[in-house]
Amino acid sequence: MSRATAVRAFLALVVLVVSGWLVATRPARLGLDLRGGTQIVLQTRDGDQTRADATTTDQAMEVLRRRVDQLGVSDPTLVRSGERRIIVELPGVTDPREAAEVIGRTAQLSFRPVLAPAGPGPAKPPAGGLAVPDETGRPVLLGPPALSGRQIDGAQATTEPPAGWQVAVDFAGDGTRAWQRLTARAACSPPGDPGRRVAILLDDEVVSSPQVSPEATCEVGFAGPAMRITGSFTADEARDLALLIRAGALPVPVDVIQQQVVGPTLGKQAIDDSARAALLGALATVLFIVAVYRLVGALAAVALMAYGLVSYAALLAIGATLTLPGLAGFVLAIGMAVDANVLVFERAREEYAAKPSLRTAIRDGFSRAWSAIADSNVTTLVAAALLFLLASGPVRGFGITLGIGVLASMFTALVLTRLPAEALLRRRWLTVRPRWSGLAHQGWVRRTLVTRAPDLMGRRRWWLAISAAAVLLAFAGVATRGVDLGVEFVGGRLVEYTTSRPLTTEAAREAVTAAGLDRGIVSKVGEGNLSVRAGAFDDAAEQRVRDALTARGGGDVQRLRDDKVGPSLGAELRNKALLALGIALAAQMAYLSLRFPWRWGAAAVLAMAHDVVILIGVFAWLGKPVDGVFLAALLTVIGYSVNDSVVVFDRIRELVRGRPGTSPRLRTPFASVANQACLQTVPRTVNTGLGAVFILAALAVLGGPSLVDFAIALLIGILVGTYSSVFLATPLAITFKSGAARSR
Repeated sequence: MSRATAVRAFLALVVLVVSGWLVATRPARLGLDLRGGTQIVLQTRDGDQTRADATTTDQAMEVLRRRVDQLGVSDPTLVRSGERRIIVELPGVTDPREAAEVIGRTAQLSFRPVLAPAGPGPAKPPAGGLAVPDETGRPVLLGPPALSGRQIDGAQATTEPPAGWQVAVDFAGDGTRAWQRLTARAACSPPGDPGRRVAILLDDEVVSSPQVSPEATCEVGFAGPAMRITGSFTADEARDLALLIRAGALPVPVDVIQQQVVGPTLGKQAIDDSARAALLGALATVLFIVAVYRLVGALAAVALMAYGLVSYAALLAIGATLTLPGLAGFVLAIGMAVDANVLVFERAREEYAAKPSLRTAIRDGFSRAWSAIADSNVTTLVAAALLFLLASGPVRGFGITLGIGVLASMFTALVLTRLPAEALLRRRWLTVRPRWSGLAHQGWVRRTLVTRAPDLMGRRRWWLAISAAAVLLAFAGVATRGVDLGVEFVGGRLVEYTTSRPLTTEAAREAVTAAGLDRGIVSKVGEGNLSVRAGAFDDAAEQRVRDALTARGGGDVQRLRDDKVGPSLGAELRNKALLALGIALAAQMAYLSLRFPWRWGAAAVLAMAHDVVILIGVFAWLGKPVDGVFLAALLTVIGYSVNDSVVVFDRIRELVRGRPGTSPRLRTPFASVANQACLQTVPRTVNTGLGAVFILAALAVLGGPSLVDFAIALLIGILVGTYSSVFLATPLAITFKSGAARSR
């Protein structure tokens, strides 16, 4: 055993042992979209006296953490995202109204002197003051705040007949002195005068504005360490107010900009559906690779199972949260993991045809396929990095899973498959029966291409015309049908329901209209589920929709999913999506220009743009939503498209380098070299594409409604990307080279 082989064997053993230990000892962290619950995204903004920044947002997050603890939610998660955004995850909470009300309220308590009743016209308050209605609805003018929630030590709901429910408040720090100064000034006004009142405000709304009692004297006031807030409180209102004050006032106001609710049954169904799709898709992929590559295919199938172990353990090691798109990425990566193996095996078949030695063929197959493997996987890693950096929520989890999957697939192909393959192919019983190995014969696709030797590049103008027509058709779909941007890109609310009785889309649409959502969009989702989307509607309108669906014959109507996105966040996510696409094109172009002549890189990027336009056009024609999951699929298609083009260009470069000393008159024309490279790489492109197609077909059929559009987008992208790498990128490279030669 050589030293390099021993190092690879030791590395493989360590990785497998550590992976097994991680899987056995660490439970997976499931995202809310898989285990059910509520996610609320809050954004801080500047207050009257405090600026919203990272420091005040961190302080607000600690206050929110105490409030969540008061709600009694198990295993909550609160994290700051960026400078002014807080993400709150509440597992098991599927009715977020109470949580959003308690968490999202700023509870900025302030005490202000009442200056005078406001007149009938527009009132101009003094500097720092307010003109607001009091608790009875009458407008009053208030002075600047004299006491804030920061000077409050605690609060408790109490009841004392006949006053009813009250909130007892204890002061902290200089709160006692501030309260005394405020009541001392108010006591100078005679009883019944508006100036003797003190307004108590919560979030700039007057809770109560009682008169200072006669016991207080002018310039003396109350010196006690506590006070009571009275008003027309119910028991629940008094407890909620006391909870907010006790948990702490937020240093800055916060706004709810996104809210997502997933029922536990939907999350469990997604896990079960994805597991079935992964099992059947992986089984189909294993059978295919064994049928095509025989013994080395069987070794790759074993390595594929090891890949699943290693990549899953890597997710556990970094503490990644497994989301639904991330789970789909994990399943997809199983199909894409065969890519490196196919590159090696197809190259080894070519080496065996040139020199019939299994040992030499597999060694040269690994060494000479390395360049194409590295280049093609870097392009996919670029897409994964963009998803991680620019996406948010579950889609970001897809980027993490995809990136780990790419690295794990390279390890399993170049280390775990190589070790047993090189050892077995040295055996005498196999060297005398080389066809058993899977490397000593040509596949049906390669045999057909070798026999017929079609001149694909001789018809390159036809291929360019077909691609141009497809792009025009896609633009026509976008222009006539429009792009249906999802809620997360335009803002609004989307609610998915399940009904115990079947309900037609038309009946559901009539019910939604009757509930007051004239512009609501109703769609069928999966088997029997309905989704309702509108620009904005509150919880009362959502309840009316549910009642209307029941009245129309839907039976028991249950909410499975509820996504709410504010317009500012929708615009931000939309801009980030466009930025991700722009950076993806620029990054791929930059990398390809480093690895290949820039004209080849331009051809690959144009082919990639062709794939993007066609995919968007197909979704426009089908009327399917373009959302964050679609963005994940689109960036994956970009990586896959460049992946295929890189493999073809890598072979063209190798063939061009193989003729350095040939006289220019005797050199084969570039178009013929490119045609030869396409014919040599088509078997690899077909076989790797089928590996991913098996997985995606299983996801589309068995993956449930949440993954159908994702699988469809990737299926279209793989088919179009496979076509464009041969019939668009290569003809463009030939055209650009010919144009450059004529311009000299």
